[in-house]
Formats: sequence, C-alpha cells, structure tokens
Amino acid sequence: MSKIHTAFEKGKAFIAFVTCGDPDLETTAEVVRSAVANGADLVELGIPFSDPTAEGPVIQGANLRALAGGVTTDKIFDFVKDLRKDVAIPLVFMTYANVVFSYDAEKFMARCRDCGIDGLILPDLPFEEKEEFLPICRKVGLDLISMIAPTSEDRIQKIAKEAEGFLYIVSSLGVTGTRSEIKTDLESIVAHVRANTKIPCAIGFGISTPEQAGKMAAVADGVIVGSAIVKLIEKHGKDAAGPVGEFVRVMKEAL
Repeated sequence: MSKIHTAFEKGKAFIAFVTCGDPDLETTAEVVRSAVANGADLVELGIPFSDPTAEGPVIQGANLRALAGGVTTDKIFDFVKDLRKDVAIPLVFMTYANVVFSYDAEKFMARCRDCGIDGLILPDLPFEEKEEFLPICRKVGLDLISMIAPTSEDRIQKIAKEAEGFLYIVSSLGVTGTRSEIKTDLESIVAHVRANTKIPCAIGFGISTPEQAGKMAAVADGVIVGSAIVKLIEKHGKDAAGPVGEFVRVMKEAL
C-alpha cells in the first residue's frame, strides 16, 4: 500500500500539478519544494508527452516547452530521486499510456518504485483496459489511480469499488484548463462514489480560484489544481517558485 492516504489525513487535501522540465528541472524542483512548504498535501508530476490528449492549451504548451528543453523520462526519474531527499509528501506521476509502453512497463514501474513515486495516473487508459498495467503496479506497490468523469454514470460504482490511492473526479467535460464556472452535479457523483468506497476522492479540471477551491472542497476530500499553476510557471519562468508558493498558500487556506 502506498502512502497516498496520508495526504487526506489532516483534512481537505490540496493537490498541485506541475509539468516536469518546464522551463527546466531545476525550476520544477524549486516549484515543488515551494508548493510543499506552503501546504500542498500531494503533488502530481506530469511526464511530458508530445500528444497530451486530456490537456488544454496551457498544459500542452508546458509539455512542448519541456520536451524542447531536452527533458526525458530517465532525467525525470533521477529528478524525483533527488527530490525525495527532502520531500516527504506523496508524489504521483501523471502521463500517458504510450510513455509507459515505449519505456517498457515493467521497467517504468520498477523505476517509479526505486525513485519514490506513490501512484500513477494515465488519463488515456480506459478503466476496462487497466489490467494491462495494474498487475505490474501492484507488484511494485504503486497505486494506479482511476478517473471518474461526468459521463461515467453506470460505471461509477465499478470504478469506485476497484479504486486505489484516491479517485480523480473530473469536474467538467473537455480538456484541462481554468473555467469561470463549474456546472456539473458533483454532489451526486461524490455521493455515488462514497456509497461504494472509502477511498478519498479529489476534484480536478478547471479549479483556479480560492472560491472554486472552497466549493469543491465542501463536496470532496480534496482539490487538484494544474493549469493555474502551470500558467504562473509560464509567466514567471525560472522565478516561479515564489509566486506558486503564494498561490498554493492562498488556495490551501480556502479549503
């Protein structure tokens, strides 16, 4: 069992997403440490991919910048190992199935274990096809985190019952990105989830303001923020650690 559950033990969890290597891995390390110092309970580390189908233009741009800067999966594994010298909170990778396939799934999961990763999110992996990776994840103690979308409907019960780590509830249809308003009936989705599992659930996609974070935290066990953080990194570049830390502090207080 991974330590992901510890992120939810002190109340509502704030989960921050960053793209590894945007603008470089040194800056990513500073941003992660600043986020942790300011209250992040779990960090999702995006492994860049050339065709990130779940992402909107903000995170797509970060992927392209990171790849253009020469980041590789091997460099990211080494980066996480170094991060683990002083970062104790749960860390999960978010990437795409092709990244794992092309690296070799057995080797990829083993390196996740060796560098200190607790879980894996693959947005393009259908729930019905997770057996392709699940046994390998379990062998190394890695949680394969499932996602529930507004269209999951009849599948929510099954996904919830088999969930590991935490459940990622997608707030809205479409790709990642900030949204002025979230209209999905998340209360009923979360109620359905909680009727079928004790695994914590966190809401992501579109959350960018303290007000939105507070509303989502009232419904779920945590909130996930990605595009708003990646925008700050795009704006401030190598000086992003301070602004990201302040943003995380304000968002965490809103929970």
